[in-house]
Amino acid sequence: MGCFWGAERIFWKTPGITATSVGYAGGQKENVDYRLVCGGATGHAEIITAHFDDSQISYGDIIRIFFENHDPTQGNRQGNDIGSQYRSVIMPLDDAQEQVARGLLADYNQAYLEKGFGPVTTQILPIGPIILAEEYHQQYLAKNPNGYCGIAPTGVSLKA
Repeated sequence: MGCFWGAERIFWKTPGITATSVGYAGGQKENVDYRLVCGGATGHAEIITAHFDDSQISYGDIIRIFFENHDPTQGNRQGNDIGSQYRSVIMPLDDAQEQVARGLLADYNQAYLEKGFGPVTTQILPIGPIILAEEYHQQYLAKNPNGYCGIAPTGVSLKA
């Protein structure tokens, strides 16, 4: 969803999400930190890990929250945050989650096109090693309530 600060806040406030953390994934290097990732040479994206109680929220609902709370058509950016680390990416844990994500990506792509946006650029990648972000990034906007957040919903929804 781009910058992990605002995305994590969206998920930690979601009923059924039991824990969140932020980190880096999807790149080629093993030992990275924020400075290296923001340099753009690692290939990593800023990511959120969300643990959830599936008796309260489904994986599909989490993916809907993902698509409806950022602009997945911007490529390597969200608002003023520019770079491949801010790309829109989903990393399912298994084949079942991947099928759900791919189906919803197709549905949201159509919805975004119908609302006059460009095509959805969200990547669906296999989960690889996740590197936990530095402690000061964890729940950053709880610690810094006036901190910057470039995430903005577009108003596109699959709800009738």
